[in-house]
Amino acid sequence: MEWEAIAPIPNFPYLELPAAPNLPGPILEVPKGDLPSYKPLVVPPSSLRPPPGIKGFDSNSYDEPPKDTKPEAKPAKPVTPYVPPEAQIIGIPFTDIEVPMPTTTIMTTAATTAFISVAATLIGQSLFKYLVTLFKPIIKTAWSKLKKKKLEPNQKTS
Repeated sequence: MEWEAIAPIPNFPYLELPAAPNLPGPILEVPKGDLPSYKPLVVPPSSLRPPPGIKGFDSNSYDEPPKDTKPEAKPAKPVTPYVPPEAQIIGIPFTDIEVPMPTTTIMTTAATTAFISVAATLIGQSLFKYLVTLFKPIIKTAWSKLKKKKLEPNQKTS
């Protein structure tokens, strides 16, 4: 059986696309990296002594601060972030850390909001479960009655 006898083969229109342009290949340079370098330190051994006849110096004298200078000022405290004046500062026991705490009105509002949202969620969940158990038998019986009504006309027509 030939296809032409059943139905002629259709000639679909087509669009002839031009050939892709011939582009040269990319020229990539080999990457170069700068190697790290350092000037080596020359550390003399700890047993190094001056040659005979040359007066050396006592290296232990550099470990002690000079006695004629005044003591330096105490280091400044680290910069603390801005704390509003109404915030309470609470010290953490056994440490030097102080933590700012919001005012009692803000804490009361936050606690009340959290309590109400949790209570509403739990009440809503238990109410939903109760309604599901209440309506499930009603919906099942209604569904079965609708199914029986739908099946009765089909049985009479056949």
